[in-house]
Amino acid sequence: MVKHQPLQVYERQLCLSCLTGIYGCRWKRYQRSHDDTTKWEFLWSLILFFTFSLLLVWFYFWWEAHNDYNEFNWFLYNRSGEWIDGTVPILATTAAGFTYIAFLMILALCHIAVGQQLNLHWLHKVMLKCAICGVFVYVQCLGEATGPFLHLGALVAVTALAWLVAGNLFESSQRVFQVVVLLLYLSVLLGLYMAPLSITSPCIMDHANLTPRPDVIGHQGAPMLAPENTILSFQRALQMNVSGLEADVAISLDGVPFLMRDRTLRRTTDVEKVFPARQLDDASSFNWTDLHSLNAGQWFLKEDPFWTVQSMAQREVMLVGNQSVCSLEQLLRLATLHNHTVVFDLRRPPHGHPCYHSWINDTLGVILLSGIPQHLVMWTPDWDRGQVRQVVPGLQQTSVEKLPPQVLHQQGISRLLLRYSQASPDDIRSNVSVTLYTVNEPWLFSVLWCSGVSSVSSEAPNILRKVPYPIWLMSPDEYCLIWVAAELISFTVVIGIFVFQNYHIIRWRLSGMHSYNPEQIMLSAAVRRSSRDLNIMKEKLIFSGKEGPHREESCTACVYCIVCLFLWLCPSTLKWLPLLFSSPYLFTTDLMTLDR
Repeated sequence: MVKHQPLQVYERQLCLSCLTGIYGCRWKRYQRSHDDTTKWEFLWSLILFFTFSLLLVWFYFWWEAHNDYNEFNWFLYNRSGEWIDGTVPILATTAAGFTYIAFLMILALCHIAVGQQLNLHWLHKVMLKCAICGVFVYVQCLGEATGPFLHLGALVAVTALAWLVAGNLFESSQRVFQVVVLLLYLSVLLGLYMAPLSITSPCIMDHANLTPRPDVIGHQGAPMLAPENTILSFQRALQMNVSGLEADVAISLDGVPFLMRDRTLRRTTDVEKVFPARQLDDASSFNWTDLHSLNAGQWFLKEDPFWTVQSMAQREVMLVGNQSVCSLEQLLRLATLHNHTVVFDLRRPPHGHPCYHSWINDTLGVILLSGIPQHLVMWTPDWDRGQVRQVVPGLQQTSVEKLPPQVLHQQGISRLLLRYSQASPDDIRSNVSVTLYTVNEPWLFSVLWCSGVSSVSSEAPNILRKVPYPIWLMSPDEYCLIWVAAELISFTVVIGIFVFQNYHIIRWRLSGMHSYNPEQIMLSAAVRRSSRDLNIMKEKLIFSGKEGPHREESCTACVYCIVCLFLWLCPSTLKWLPLLFSSPYLFTTDLMTLDR
């Protein structure tokens, strides 16, 4: 007697369950589908790709903006009155959002690769909306710095997408879909192939045309190594082989120019402890005796604005903690001793200040009293330039604004002090010397070096000291060779992928496995009927699928069902059972076991 016991055995697919579960909360087998993605879900896939691209640009922007982190924090301080590192939450949020969206992108690509229907969960859709609203801002980044490398990275990514594009292209039976996808992909690929024609970078030049290394001016000394605008900070900057020193100057109540960047003394001194009732007063409302009594170093140890305090020795920490407010005369004498240039931003006192009208003369008097050679001082204030040139004719007249060449010549201005984002190639190549601020990153220093800038102002002379040569410099012939070689390799790989995918799909169709899915086989019922000494089990196999392209596979499945029923009724033919089930059509699922 032969007994037939129906078994419903499915292959465990944990990876597929996690894939569809995380993306669309489809954890159960019956929730998954190989049907075509709906138009609405296809639209959400495009939104996901757009959000990923937007976050990628945003992440790249903040990576390049690392040069301006300190200025951004100072901007927040002027708005809120509290010194906080505002870049940390922005970077943490950006990294978390980018990782989350990138993970969803990977899941979506995996859905396409395994032929699963895209069905993004509503919670992910809400997060996408939040990401778009949070990042949809105007972003302007310096593409000249890394343009060639971004092009190569995009070329690799689009070339890798050829595998998914070719697979879905040949599997689809919709002619319009095939044409649209193929044209879209080829357009993007052709655009990347032609992109180098529009990419310009100062670092693509002949090595013989490279100008001498730009001079580095210590902006506020070396504020990464010591408190800004203190005598120790300028000493550390001189140890980093800077060519000049830059400071921010204010006028005290009794007419003494001193170094202070902020309007108040709260951030960089202990005024809250010494003069708690005057902590919000303007720094110019204090006399020099009160200013000199304040500590200007403890805040640096407490806030650690550049994360450098932990690397300091104990002796260095004690030296930093004992710094006081520095006067302009002290800075000028230090520069005279080392024969270095001095440039300072002079701030006019507020209305009602005793030196409101005499602030220019008070500053010029300190310059003459210090004994510094006049040609070492870069004079930036625009007030009374004519009078300044008469009193101290040897100063280097410097403008902080872009002016026409005629105006510069009339006012005797020989130098420009501009923000690095404001200078154009024409300004750099003009007859006027240009100093750009604030340059802290090696990549930006390298780009400006290749552009021909004569000097830069930096808060990180200790970092730029380690850049004796541009971090990357490529001749036009070398870049052309890399460009052509990369595109030939990309084109060869894309053609190979399309040929392989086409050959693979043809073999798949000829083998009768075009749209077969073992999960579509379901044992729905088992009916037993007695016939003397034999119990016969009938199993109903239901194949779900569409008409048309899947009809041939459905017929093949029916043939297998008939053969199986025939074998169950004829025990003598059981010796052919292993041969039947060795067919690739049923190798993933055991439909039954036979006991004799």
